[in-house]
Amino acid sequence: MMRIRIIIVPALLLVSMLAKGQTPATETEADFRSRTSVGIDWKVAKGLHMNAGYELRTEDKLSRIERNQFNVGIEYSPVKHLDIGAGYYFIGQYNSEKTFKPRHRAYLDVTGSYKFGMWKLSLRERIQLTHKAYDVNSFQQTVNLLELKSRLKVAYKGFAHLEPYAYAELRNCFNGPSFTAEYDKTTGKYSNYQFTGYSDAYINRLRGALGLEWNISRHHSIDFKLMEDWCRSKAIDTNAEGTKLKSYSWTQALNTTLSIGYRFSF
Repeated sequence: MMRIRIIIVPALLLVSMLAKGQTPATETEADFRSRTSVGIDWKVAKGLHMNAGYELRTEDKLSRIERNQFNVGIEYSPVKHLDIGAGYYFIGQYNSEKTFKPRHRAYLDVTGSYKFGMWKLSLRERIQLTHKAYDVNSFQQTVNLLELKSRLKVAYKGFAHLEPYAYAELRNCFNGPSFTAEYDKTTGKYSNYQFTGYSDAYINRLRGALGLEWNISRHHSIDFKLMEDWCRSKAIDTNAEGTKLKSYSWTQALNTTLSIGYRFSF
């Protein structure tokens, strides 16, 4: 775990320094989390797969359930070295006050891969739209959040049943709430606030991961993964009418997550 931090943290800090403008940032929080999942993969035809799964996530140093998540999807390989996928997630998320925050997410992705010797290099681009199915202040949050996740992965294929891998992933937000306002450093207050729509785009997560996939048999496999996430988002506090900006800052977090997943293939 320390080696992962040594490699990833300097890059995370560099991105943090490039944060847009001089917006105040809160102290970076750290957490240890977990993900446990089960899934099935059905080979419908050559190059065509359907999948489904369930995942349980915890946070606050494993002390609290963060979400229950269900998904269905389809993957198709039209030509060698190219895969296309689409799917849906139902996300039953809970905030720190244990309030239920349901979300619906649809995604579409394209993955290109290249093999050289015992190594496989792949690049996946995933566009996803997440709908928050609960009441929000639309001047503070985007109800339908559009994001792009770009993942570069390398895997070693030289073992019979084990496949170690590593990847780095960027997640970009495309339609965050945007506004104009004047800030008085003396009073610490904003004036002349005006909401300008959903046009704010920025990197809201950088992830590094090390993993190992264990193919126990033709039908059963287990995936172990350790992830380091640097997350950032804009904390915007306005009144319900969207006429006054009370506060505005970046929230930042560095989360370590241990993930274990089982998959049945047929």
